[in-house]
Amino acid sequence: MSLLSLAGAASAASFTQFSDLHVSPIALDLGILQIRWYSLGYIAGILLGWWYLTKLIAQPGAPMARRHADDFVFYATLGIILGGRIAYVMFYDPWMLRTPLQILRLWDGGMAFHGGAFGVVIAVWWLAWRNRLSSLRIIDYVACCAGFGLFLVRLANFANGELWGRITDVRWAIVFPGADAGPYPRHPSQLYEAALEGLLLFAVLSFLFWRTQARYKPGMLLGVFLAGYGLIRFLLEFFREPDAQLGILPWGLSMGQTLSAPMIFVGLYFILTAKRRRVRVEPIAGSASVA
Repeated sequence: MSLLSLAGAASAASFTQFSDLHVSPIALDLGILQIRWYSLGYIAGILLGWWYLTKLIAQPGAPMARRHADDFVFYATLGIILGGRIAYVMFYDPWMLRTPLQILRLWDGGMAFHGGAFGVVIAVWWLAWRNRLSSLRIIDYVACCAGFGLFLVRLANFANGELWGRITDVRWAIVFPGADAGPYPRHPSQLYEAALEGLLLFAVLSFLFWRTQARYKPGMLLGVFLAGYGLIRFLLEFFREPDAQLGILPWGLSMGQTLSAPMIFVGLYFILTAKRRRVRVEPIAGSASVA
C-alpha cells in the first residue's frame, strides 16, 4: 500500500488539525496595516544576529570592529532580501516573471535561503573590500549568527501554513488545509527545520566558537555551517513536500537537495583546509594578538 493510501485510510480527523492550533500568519492587525510573522521573523533574525555578532567581535582576535558590524547589518539586510527573492524567482517560481509586481509582495512569502546566503556573502565581500579586512574570517563570525534567522523564519513558515511536509501517519502529524494533495496528515517539516537548521546548527557553531580555537582557523566555522546546513537540508527534504510547481526534478532530487548538495562539498573543503590557513591573528579591535 502506498504512503498516500495509508494516510488516506486513516481518518484525517484523528490527527491534529492546523486550524485547531489557532496559529495565524498575522502577528498584529491594525486594520489598514497587517504585520505578519514572516516579516517579523526576518527583522528579528537580522537584529538578533547583529546583536550576537557584536558579542563575538568583542572577543580577542576579532576580524572587525564594532563600526564594521554596524555597517554590515545594512549590507546583509539588502543581501538577504534581494538574494533570497531573486533566487526564489529564478529557481522555484520563474512563472512569477509573468506578473512582475508579484515579485515585490515579499510579505506573501517566497524567499530562497540559498539566495539569501549568497547575498550575505556578497555583503561580506563588499565590507571587507572597502575596509581591507579578511572576508573569510568575517564570514566565519557571520555564520555563527545565522541560526537566529533560520529558526525564526521556519517558525514563520509554520505560522503561514506553508512548506508543509510529506504525507505520513506519525502521531504528531498535522493536517494543513492548504495542502495541494488534499486533507492528509503531514510531517510538520517547518518545525524540523527550525530545530535542526536553527537551534542545532547554532549550538554546534557556538560550541566551536566559544570552546575551541576554530575561529582562528579561517574558513573552519564557515565550513561547518555550509556542510551542516547542506546535510540537514538535504536529509529533511525527504520529509518535506517538494514544491508543487517543480516536484522531483529529472535527476531524482528536489530543488532544495540540488542546491544543498554543493554546500556539503564546499563546506568539507573549508573544514579540511582550515588548519593550513591558521596564521597569527592581529585584532582589528582590542589590544592583544592571538597566536
